[in-house]
Amino acid sequence: MNKIISHIILSGCLLLPFEAKAAMVEASDSIDAEHKLNDVVVKAAKNSRSLSRVESVDIIGKDQLIRAACCNLGESFSANPSVDVSYSDAATGARQIKLLGLSGTYVQMMTENVPNLRGASIPYSLGYVPGPWMQSIQVSKGASSVKNGYESITGQINIEYAKPQAVDGFRANAYLDSDLKREMNLDGSIHLNDRLSTSLLLHFENRQTEHDGNDDGFMDMPKVRQFNAMHRWAYVSPVWISQLYLRALRDERNGGQSAHQHLSPNTQHPSPNTPYTTSVETDRYEIQWKNGFTLNADHNTSVALMLHGSWHDAWNSFGNNIYDVLQKNGYAQLMFETDLSDNHNLSVGASINHDYYSTRLSIASDYRDKTSETTAGIYAQYTYKLCDLLTVMPGVRLDHSNEYGTFFTPRLHVKYSPYEFLTLRASVGKGYRSPHALAENNHLLSRGRGIDLQSYLTTHLKQEEAWNTGFSAGLNIPVMEKNLEINAEYYYTDFINQMVINFHDGQSALSFENLNGKSYSHTLQVDATYPFFEGFSATAAYRLNDVKCTYDGILRQKPLTSRYKGLLTLSYKTPMELWQFDVTGQLNGGGELYDHSKYPSYFQLQAQVTREFQYFSVYLGGENLTNYKMKNPIIDAHNPWSDTFDTTQIWGPVTGAMAYIGIRIKFEKL
Repeated sequence: MNKIISHIILSGCLLLPFEAKAAMVEASDSIDAEHKLNDVVVKAAKNSRSLSRVESVDIIGKDQLIRAACCNLGESFSANPSVDVSYSDAATGARQIKLLGLSGTYVQMMTENVPNLRGASIPYSLGYVPGPWMQSIQVSKGASSVKNGYESITGQINIEYAKPQAVDGFRANAYLDSDLKREMNLDGSIHLNDRLSTSLLLHFENRQTEHDGNDDGFMDMPKVRQFNAMHRWAYVSPVWISQLYLRALRDERNGGQSAHQHLSPNTQHPSPNTPYTTSVETDRYEIQWKNGFTLNADHNTSVALMLHGSWHDAWNSFGNNIYDVLQKNGYAQLMFETDLSDNHNLSVGASINHDYYSTRLSIASDYRDKTSETTAGIYAQYTYKLCDLLTVMPGVRLDHSNEYGTFFTPRLHVKYSPYEFLTLRASVGKGYRSPHALAENNHLLSRGRGIDLQSYLTTHLKQEEAWNTGFSAGLNIPVMEKNLEINAEYYYTDFINQMVINFHDGQSALSFENLNGKSYSHTLQVDATYPFFEGFSATAAYRLNDVKCTYDGILRQKPLTSRYKGLLTLSYKTPMELWQFDVTGQLNGGGELYDHSKYPSYFQLQAQVTREFQYFSVYLGGENLTNYKMKNPIIDAHNPWSDTFDTTQIWGPVTGAMAYIGIRIKFEKL
């Protein structure tokens, strides 16, 4: 037995230089990772899970992103068992995600390891990131690294955009679906010399056709027009890596009753022939600049400075309710990292974040408000690594907010691999979040009973605070000369403070309240991947959710949260890699509505076929091929000005089967 243990330790130590370097690259900022291991990163993106990281991370690489249309970030998780994507309401067409059974507001969104898409951008942010722009997506579940801040409660989603220094060339993607939505993406990169590169990414989408498949008088999806542009620069030298991007976005969403809708004589409205309409117009501008300096290559000693700024201006109208919000954000982080020895790594840093909000709410009267929050903090994270056997990563943050005072964020990650085929992980940590009730949930204004205005204006919402604990086991078992990958994980999120959206059983105006009781989420998931033969692989997953919150003194199931989810994905690529076939089936479990009534489970199917040519590829596919949709997604649609009108109780698809076709073109220098 002692010989076996000694052999395992020796084998792991022989791989230490390679593993330590990989861990350093993954733990460091992406500006360094993309330069040093550019080819390795591209290949590794094909894997579904990062095995070397101490955190539990799912990686959605470019190879997986093109298995579906992936017009934007919200459509990139269709084959991912961990992330749920659904419509937040039947008026704006906005998509929302859920991770560990909880709202996407508890997920820290990042672009290239910099916190982004926060606050006022949350409701429609999944539509702000075009699919062809993305190089990869990393989904980290549970308590994440303290390097990126304190906001991660259920996990982090990091988006890596296509890099100008990666491949010199031109790429295009055109898309058309049966709902007459049209998209065009263009991007080109130029290597000006061995160190300096630049690229331009352009996106345009347009859908102006009215669809009313259930004849309720309301458009099933809003008319959408979006212009999106990003300009990037990258400078890469042996000691200094710098990346800068500038971005501008214009997004327009107009929905509500169809223009040809004839109002019935019994329809309640403020004036004759007044249709109920919704409109969301957004202008967003971003700048992000990251710099990494290598001080000592032998000890992986480096210092990095990351800067980000955004301006988000949105005008929202839902019937007679108007909500306008302007958010200005500035973020800076300075970090230092070094290997103290082969087994010990230290990372320390400081950050500052400033948010300014200017809002206007017009329901019965006109209310205007201006608020700001500045949070400064420091952190330290230590990593101990014993060959490939054990990794321990404790981290702490100390932050001070002018709004919520000083707070402490401890986190701990442990990875233990006693055998080559088994990896065990555990994590525990705290997370905090500053709530912005209407900025993050403006679609709730499309509800007839509206919000309790007096409560909204007088209630001081506490900073949200929760503990997250997670355990996972990964098995890599040889079966018939191939590896069967099995992963089982459990996460528990327990809130100390939480902003509760109380619908009062759907019988009165909703209110935003501080938690008064318990609120928690239990999530258990098992998934398996197996390559049956060359080119063909399958992934199956099943997840159980138990999500409860206290409403009016009663602990009950959280409304509009499915109790379970099943997923099966099949992918086949022919030996010459000329054809690729992808099919995904998804079973979504039932749950509760506001009034405690139940909604059923349902099954969805999507498929895509891709044909590769030398300089382009053509893809054809379909979504919701089972044609399952909610019969009445809008409650009391024929009385849009009544108290019973409600567009927010969306638990399933609002549109039927949809087909699409597209072409991808690329001319790249190899």
